[in-house]
Amino acid sequence: MKILIADDEPNIVTALEFLLSRSGYEVEVARDGLQALALAPSSDLVLLDVMMPLRDGFEVCREIRRCADGGRVRIVMLSAKGGQADIDRGLQAGADLYVTKPFSNRELLDKIEGLLAR
Repeated sequence: MKILIADDEPNIVTALEFLLSRSGYEVEVARDGLQALALAPSSDLVLLDVMMPLRDGFEVCREIRRCADGGRVRIVMLSAKGGQADIDRGLQAGADLYVTKPFSNRELLDKIEGLLAR
């Protein structure tokens, strides 16, 4: 299974890359919204930061869902923006889950495994 980490924060990318690789996933990284759009179609799941350069996570999520095969890709939005309006906006854009930062690695991994098992 291939997971795309779309985040511009190096510390978060490094931690997630380590966690997911150690758990047996193939991992790719996108540092901005345009890279995320290019890599998402070949991924099984996208961990998508909301605040990224070039395109924000909400835009990227909507674009992925508009693609012919976009419904196949699972999307977990990650954000420090934890207000209900932000969560609603992420889910309306097409995210399967919205997780606020900081998050527990174990809980995030459980959520990822649950989504991929569907």
